[in-house]
Amino acid sequence: MSKGKILIVDDEEDILEFVSYNLNKEGYVVFKCAHPEEALQLCKSHSFDLIILDLMMPEMDGIELCFKIRNEIGLKDVFITFLTARSEDYSLIAGLNAGADDYIKKPVQPRVLVTKINSLMKRLKKGGAVESTSDLFNGLIIDKEKFVVIQNEKKLYLPKKEFELLLLLSSVPERVFTREEIYSKVWGDNLIVGDRTIDVHIRKLREKIGEHIISTVKGVGYRFNPAS
Repeated sequence: MSKGKILIVDDEEDILEFVSYNLNKEGYVVFKCAHPEEALQLCKSHSFDLIILDLMMPEMDGIELCFKIRNEIGLKDVFITFLTARSEDYSLIAGLNAGADDYIKKPVQPRVLVTKINSLMKRLKKGGAVESTSDLFNGLIIDKEKFVVIQNEKKLYLPKKEFELLLLLSSVPERVFTREEIYSKVWGDNLIVGDRTIDVHIRKLREKIGEHIISTVKGVGYRFNPAS
């Protein structure tokens, strides 16, 4: 019995063969193509659970293809993930804005690929949309599942409260969160903490991810700056 139907679109034949081989072996029905126009035709004639798009392709990049799948063909519910090289973070932001749900970094390791796809498909089968486990802001990646922040290809393992504080501020970029909101959502209404607790955690975050990413709005609270 098939575990699901997947479409892979990549202009590199070795990538197509590598990904399709490992997913076929795992029990998925895999369609593959190297040309975006062919992918659009396949999307019109087949129902896929997951579509994997290469971000950078010469005829039509993954961003444009993703947009066409979502808007011209109207596939709003299919899960779309990018295959992306490490140097493509800037384009990846545009891709996520175009309607992609997640991304997988190249070079892809077989076990990582299979684990990632299995995880996505399990959540899909439980019914409903799949929430991306990672947020990306101008090269700063916040992995909500692993409690890891990646900046300039370096993993940062933050203490729990620092991570929760960063996750809260980044949940609505450029919005000012008041100190009262932060206390309530990160520490809880019933926990009494010192007046300087937030300030200390913000200072430690800035030391690790950069002074410019979190700004202070005097007398109000703090704001996350995604384009900094």
